[in-house]
Amino acid sequence: SELREWRPVIYRKCTDTLWLLLFLIFWAGLMFITGYAVMAGAAERLVLGYDSFGNICGRKNTPVKGAPLSGQDMTNKKYVFFLNSCSLEMQSLKISSLSLCVSSCPQEQLNSLEDLQSFARNNGSCLCIYNLNVSSYTQNPKAAELCPTLPVPPSKTFTLFNRCVPQNPECYSKYAPVLISMVNEMDVFHRILSGILAGRDTVIGLSVLALAFSFVLVLAFRFIRTLLVHTLIALVVFGLLFVSGVLWWLYYDYRSDPSTELETEKENVKFLLGYAIFSTIVTVVLLSLILVLRKRLQFTVQLFRIVGKIIGRIPFLLFQPLWTFLILIVFWVFWVAVLLSLGTAGTAQTTSGGQVEYRALSGISYMAWYHFVGLIWTSEFILACQQMTIAGAVVTCYFNRNKNSPPPHPVLSSISVLFCYHLGTAVKGSFLITILRIPRIVLLYLYNILKQKESACAKCLFKCCFCWFWCQESCLRYFNQHVYTTTVINGTNFCTSAKDAVFILAKNSAKLASISCFGDFILFLGKVFVVCFTVFGGLMAFNYHRELQAWVVPLLLVAFFAYLMSHSFLSVFEVTADAMFLCFAVDMKTNDGSAEKPYFVDQELLVNLSDNRK
Repeated sequence: SELREWRPVIYRKCTDTLWLLLFLIFWAGLMFITGYAVMAGAAERLVLGYDSFGNICGRKNTPVKGAPLSGQDMTNKKYVFFLNSCSLEMQSLKISSLSLCVSSCPQEQLNSLEDLQSFARNNGSCLCIYNLNVSSYTQNPKAAELCPTLPVPPSKTFTLFNRCVPQNPECYSKYAPVLISMVNEMDVFHRILSGILAGRDTVIGLSVLALAFSFVLVLAFRFIRTLLVHTLIALVVFGLLFVSGVLWWLYYDYRSDPSTELETEKENVKFLLGYAIFSTIVTVVLLSLILVLRKRLQFTVQLFRIVGKIIGRIPFLLFQPLWTFLILIVFWVFWVAVLLSLGTAGTAQTTSGGQVEYRALSGISYMAWYHFVGLIWTSEFILACQQMTIAGAVVTCYFNRNKNSPPPHPVLSSISVLFCYHLGTAVKGSFLITILRIPRIVLLYLYNILKQKESACAKCLFKCCFCWFWCQESCLRYFNQHVYTTTVINGTNFCTSAKDAVFILAKNSAKLASISCFGDFILFLGKVFVVCFTVFGGLMAFNYHRELQAWVVPLLLVAFFAYLMSHSFLSVFEVTADAMFLCFAVDMKTNDGSAEKPYFVDQELLVNLSDNRK
């Protein structure tokens, strides 16, 4: 039996305060990791490169104790030059040859110390140890040890890692395998970080493209018509088929490329195959659903007209996703910056000859996992706050007797109620989503470790577990929306609101499902539209930068951001519809339409909803 009566927007108290305290403690841990990463990390080393004395090329440096040649201004010296580029060897992921930061690479072969001296004077690029004066190249008896091995082969700059790559065929045949070995022996974590850094401009541009697509869709759904629904479905079908075709074409192109030697290129091939298979499965499933549900388009148009009328009373709801998006962008930029610093965290230790080596610190992997959990939990918390804000505004307007005089500033009022009373509930709901995501991540990690040893039965078991956790997460995400709306209506904590939501949904499950199911499907197609065309732009952009770059992982990051953006924007309609239906069910339960207990619902909405429920 039900323990309480529904009390729409009458009673209010702080909810789930212990969960809010737990979230603050968790963020204190994130701040500790941030401070540690900033102090111990140097993301520039990953891409810019550094010399043997601890100087990062292309920027000013701070001195390292015990290394007299460290702490130099390398702003104009952007390239790494190896003194013995024709006889490189790998020792514990370190190249044995001394390296320097130089302003330009030698374009012609240098056969003598006089040639080195002339090159330094004419080009301003010194190829000998920093403390050897240019005028001493031909006079210092130790110049042969402090300058590169002669002859110095002609070289050109390699853009991604800023290295001087020798062009002499004999030297290049020895240099290239060492560089390839160095990149291949880097762990996946660092290869992914280098790919993100190298393609950061493309990632930012694609994120802005996803933002534009999402905003256009929001405006389109606000004034939706039957023709617009048909156009959206046609674009989604075209996008799914086109992206799937491009993914299979790129996979075939990469696989048949005989020059694929690097581990990053091999990873690109594997990821492309996975993307192509996943995209094909999604395309087949969605096309089947579109074919089955095509006859309910007119009903969907009526549904969105009702939701559009409610949003018309609260026009600032359309701008709510923009603030959410900006907050998410700020958090993601902060998270990626900390991740890059954390991935390069190490202590500078001097060796013989005043050289510097960076050694990784212990415990970095645990911090990375903690930081990753922070990404999921905080992102879900931000989205939960948006859902509660929208639900609060809808509830405030719905349970207002005078429809001709809506309450002033319902969005600001909803934000005020959220921050004063219900942040803890948003924390708890987002934590439950995070808890269901962590096992999926752990399973994926184990799958990658054991994929060479596991049997076909184990693969099937892993995939079943992935599917089960994904279904659980989707159901919980949908249920959380109703819990947040119930919290806003009754002012109760998460567990009590969950019980109330279960009772009201159980009595109206068939009616609510028939009303909102297809509308949610159309909104999902809108999200697929944004992701498809953003990923297509990413495929075209990243495909031109294949070398030494795990660009498929940044592409996955772009797809994830695109989905979150589209979800953040289109959830205005989704949350508004779900909140409206729950308010309608509560209204029908607590009132009977008499003079003593009149309905809160607008008469036009009552007629439309009653017709749609039949």
